[in-house]
Amino acid sequence: MSARVSRLPRRVRDREGGFSLLEVLIGIVVFSIGLLGMASLQMNALKNNQSSAYRMQAVVLSYFMFDAMRANRADVENGNYNLAKTCNIPAPGSTLVSNDQRYWLGRLKESLGDADTTCGEIDCDGMNCTVRVYWDDSRAAGGSDAQVFETSSRL
Repeated sequence: MSARVSRLPRRVRDREGGFSLLEVLIGIVVFSIGLLGMASLQMNALKNNQSSAYRMQAVVLSYFMFDAMRANRADVENGNYNLAKTCNIPAPGSTLVSNDQRYWLGRLKESLGDADTTCGEIDCDGMNCTVRVYWDDSRAAGGSDAQVFETSSRL
């Protein structure tokens, strides 16, 4: 007895033959779009991470200046630490106040970018002081050009 195998017509067998070139190309296009999306997400994450690092540096450097002023309360009371908004590192001075300010502004430029928009300001009214740090955050995803971090403390 011979087993009878049912055979499909030739046209039906040809259509069932596996992936066509068109299906492979569509798969590659979909995969490529996915990779581009992942690259875009990674780029935005890096930009936001840089923005966060700048903000953290502004906080650290603000508190550094407060610590320096707490160590020199007499000059704070006399108003010697007051510093109008400045974006330039001053020349070396002969007083502790001028050296503190020079060091602080130098660290701002080093940490937040040596641009004309990286600035510092100190405003003291008696022992109540406000420190402002300015920098450019335009590289961040959706960030504005001018950022200001302001901290106030009673020394």
